[in-house]
Amino acid sequence: MATTSETNTYDGLVAGCFPIVTERVTIASGANLTKGTILGVVTASGKYAAADSTASSAGNNVPAAILLEDAAAAAADAVALVALTGEFNGAKLIAKRDGDSVSGFKAGLRAASIFVKSVV
Repeated sequence: MATTSETNTYDGLVAGCFPIVTERVTIASGANLTKGTILGVVTASGKYAAADSTASSAGNNVPAAILLEDAAAAAADAVALVALTGEFNGAKLIAKRDGDSVSGFKAGLRAASIFVKSVV
């Protein structure tokens, strides 16, 4: 069985000791995304995109992961590391769409075992 090692620089994004499960996933083309972006899964493709509370028909209205590295996906799909579980600093999370907020996704993130914390 092959072992993969990932390196992550501490920058205050991770905010606790709840186990972090990571996976490399495909980020759908259309926008460059920044580390900390809240992601959902586009139902038709299975690709990840910035969570968007208005995208109920696409499926990415349900938050499912946190982006752990920048993803250059403006022109083409990109593969990036995401967290599927863990505790994260709410001040470091990004709700990409204007009108959305981290607090608006908090309950959905909790259902996915992603916990938003206030860090002082």
